[in-house]
Parts: sequence; C-alpha cells; structure tokens
Amino acid sequence: MTPQKKAISRRKGREQPIRLILDAPRGEFYEAVAEVVRSARSKAHQAVNFTMVEAYWHVGRMIVEEEQQGKERAEYGKRLLIGLSERLTLEFGKGYDASNLRYMRQFYQAYPICDTVCHKSGDGRLPRFKPVDAAVSSPIRGALRPELYWSHYRLLIRVEKHAARDWYMNEAADQNWPVRVLERQINSLYYERLRMSRDKKPVIREMQEKTKPLVATPQDFIHHEKTISTFIPNMK
Repeated sequence: MTPQKKAISRRKGREQPIRLILDAPRGEFYEAVAEVVRSARSKAHQAVNFTMVEAYWHVGRMIVEEEQQGKERAEYGKRLLIGLSERLTLEFGKGYDASNLRYMRQFYQAYPICDTVCHKSGDGRLPRFKPVDAAVSSPIRGALRPELYWSHYRLLIRVEKHAARDWYMNEAADQNWPVRVLERQINSLYYERLRMSRDKKPVIREMQEKTKPLVATPQDFIHHEKTISTFIPNMK
C-alpha cells in the first residue's frame, strides 16, 4: 500500500466514530434511553453508599458493646480504638482512623435502636458482640434516609435533640441538601428558628437566599465517590 493510500485509510478510521455519533438516535428516544442509564447508576450509587453507612452503624454498635465489656479498665476504650484502627487500616486502607471510628461509635449512640438490634440477654447484659451482615436488611434502615451520605450523618450526630436531628435528616433528604447546606442550616439553628417563628415565610426565604451559593457541585460528587471508594477500594 502506497503512503498516500495509508494516509487515506487512517483518515477514514478517524472519521468512522464521528459518523457513528452523528448517525446515532437523537431527541426523545435518546433521552429516554439515557434516563434509564442515569437512573440505574444513581440507584446503584445510592445502594453502595447506604450499605457503607449501615456498616458504619454496625461497627459503632460493636465498639460500644466491646467498650462496655471492658468498662472497668479506664484506658480500655482508648486502646481499643487505636488498635482497631491500625488493623482495619492495614487490611482495608483509608477511612478507618481512630477519629472516624469515634464518629461511628457516636453514630450508633445517636441512633441506637437497642431493643431490636442489640438482642440483650435475659439478665439485661449486652452480648459479647454480634456481627451483622450489612447487606441484610436490619431495623436501622427504617431510622435512616438512604439518600444521605456518611458526611451528612457526621453532621447530624452533632445535633443533640432527637426531634431536631430527625427533622434535619428528613429535610436534607427531601430537599436534596448537599452537605454544605445541611451544615449551614444546623449552625444557623434553622429548625429552632422555624419552630419559634409565627410567620415562617421570612425564615424560609432567608434560608433559600443564603443557601443558593451552596448548591451541589461536581466536586461534591467527586468527594462522595472518594468516600465510597475507601469502603470498596476496587470499585470502578
């Protein structure tokens, strides 16, 4: 083949994918197909995220139960988190430092559901520990919102009052609040101000104006992807 023919052949090879894209279906048909793919990806992402959140709750439960078994030793809880962090990090990588394990413990304490999940023994004592398969449905699913990320729950567990915490959780899920908006609402005591206001419209209007710059960005999605990838390192 002459150099000229080789050049023509290479040019045709580059043009072929362009032709395929130009000839591809357009309009309503494409959007319908694309929406199916988007929906499936969103549901898969949400399922992986909530499995991670649920697993963190179970880890927190097991830490609390183990600490209670060793409560007569003052330093036991501190050493437990450090040792557990080192071994989990060695096997699973990032995401299991002592600070995050403390968040998991606090997460369980904020949403204990103890009567159903802890399975106390007949004398009222907590069991040694009961591992739970996070993939299996458990009562905690009814107390949490699967739309929210671990970053949301790390903010929510700082809210002391149960009623306020549940309100912020449901509003964040229903209104699709990114983490920065939820943080702003908690710090500004949005729930408390709404309850105290006879005319709630100015409070809501102020909230909407001040949270406009805090809408979700692609960087937020990337952050959540990185968080999930620490839970499942090989996830593509």
